[in-house]
Amino acid sequence: MSLKEVELIQRSKQAIIEQILRDLPAEQRSAYENSLDAYFEDLIRKASSADQNKDGFFDMAGLGPTPSASFEDAPYAYVPADFDDAVTPTQLHAVADLYYIYQHERMKVFQVVDVLQRLFRSGKIRVTQGPGAQALYRLQKQSPLRYTMRDRVVAYRRVFNYGSAETPAGAVVNTNFHRQFVGLMVALAQFFRDLLIGEVIRGSSGIDQRPFGSIGTIQRIGLDLRWALDRASYGNIFALALETGHYLKTVMQLLDAADIKKAFDANTKWDVVEMVSQRYLGGMAEPSQRAKMAEAGRAVLKFAADANFNTALDPMLFTSLVRPMGTQSEAWIAAYRMVPEGRSFRGIAPALQSVLGAQTAAV
Repeated sequence: MSLKEVELIQRSKQAIIEQILRDLPAEQRSAYENSLDAYFEDLIRKASSADQNKDGFFDMAGLGPTPSASFEDAPYAYVPADFDDAVTPTQLHAVADLYYIYQHERMKVFQVVDVLQRLFRSGKIRVTQGPGAQALYRLQKQSPLRYTMRDRVVAYRRVFNYGSAETPAGAVVNTNFHRQFVGLMVALAQFFRDLLIGEVIRGSSGIDQRPFGSIGTIQRIGLDLRWALDRASYGNIFALALETGHYLKTVMQLLDAADIKKAFDANTKWDVVEMVSQRYLGGMAEPSQRAKMAEAGRAVLKFAADANFNTALDPMLFTSLVRPMGTQSEAWIAAYRMVPEGRSFRGIAPALQSVLGAQTAAV
């Protein structure tokens, strides 16, 4: 398809769409608006793909087998916009699991197990033949972790820029992770707060109108976060997250063993974590808040890894797809404000303005 023909289609597109939509009932128009626009885009793409064997650049320069083509007769150069999808989903899912592991690291779960192993070896914990004793013996005998605590803290530093571990020379450090991650959380929370207000004002949750929330803000921050995480999660991050995830699962089962809980007069595994932390590790580290941040953070990161951030996506469909993330983001923010690093959080609107680069008006 020549450039002249493509320009003709683009000039005629609006008139054709207007003519088609004019004859449709108002309640059916929104269902066809995006599909018609996508149809014309696909038409141009397929026509350009049919001309892929033609070398328009050399023909225009007079270096091809045909005489030099004019600008109007030259094939249209369709360049697909594929940057947003140029990520590795497995790496991004590994990052979501690594964030979940990081929050358990902050809860001192791994340190608690190290203390239990030390007490078991020295005979200072009254367990002998139960499931907890057997689990401690297997951990001590098999040494299941190929990646030690040092490897984990380096991974947290590389992917999240959390901690102060020194990264290997030449490694990419995702310095903007926390700012972008908080930005995505507040964008999701703001979107659903605005949507709720809009539903209250309009009187119905099913009314066929675009919500008041800004879809573009979620898409922009989500794409930036996804690209940065993909860029920083190469190397051993996938293997480390997979192995440490299995180890964490084993550790949580160990802490829930009946003889381990009995040794500390505990009712749950979290009671064990608390008591060991208080006695041997200098205090507990916000288990309730960290557990919720781990759960909600992992869910939102997995959403960002798989979400369709196409700007042409129908707003109502987008709202349905991201609706489960509204409660997750609100839960994460509520927990984040209670941990030390989140106590300076100024609120959803100021945080969103900061992420978007908006200047706060002087009072």
